[in-house]
Amino acid sequence: MNRSVIVKFVIPFVRWYILMIILTIAIDYILHRLQWASVGLYFGYIGTALVILSFIYSLRKRKIIASGSPKKLLIMHEYFAWLGSVLLLVHAGIHFNAILPWLAIIMLLINVASGLVGKYLLKKSTESLKVRKSALIELGIDEVEAERKLFWDSVTVDLMDNWRTVHIPISLLFGILVILHIVTILMY
Repeated sequence: MNRSVIVKFVIPFVRWYILMIILTIAIDYILHRLQWASVGLYFGYIGTALVILSFIYSLRKRKIIASGSPKKLLIMHEYFAWLGSVLLLVHAGIHFNAILPWLAIIMLLINVASGLVGKYLLKKSTESLKVRKSALIELGIDEVEAERKLFWDSVTVDLMDNWRTVHIPISLLFGILVILHIVTILMY
């Protein structure tokens, strides 16, 4: 109960993000060691398909489709988008010959980070903050003193509170860059 929001939720968030990067590097390394680097091209197709499938949750949430459990679709959204991102990062590899794919990858990394903020930080941090404040009040600490003790946690939660206003436009920009990347590949 006494662990801060940062220790409880920010660190797991960072772990998932770092795991994504490490897994990408490991897969890319293995493909190059086995001289199967060209397989990475197909990871782009699979990764794109997984990311697109992850949007079923968004369609359900906005009532565009009526079937499916929102909770199960949210879990699918989180894991498909994360795994799709890993595959897209392997697909991108380390190539400096075109700026458009790099812009898409940068937006992908930012988009995954903003998605993880929603998944791991915001909801759980808000709940944790309320529980910790209630516990302090139950110990006989007045509300003002409890808020003072939880000041930095409150600031952290407040900063994360509007994450969707960032996540949705980033997702759209990422999608536009991916479409432009695919169109230019097909054109040339």
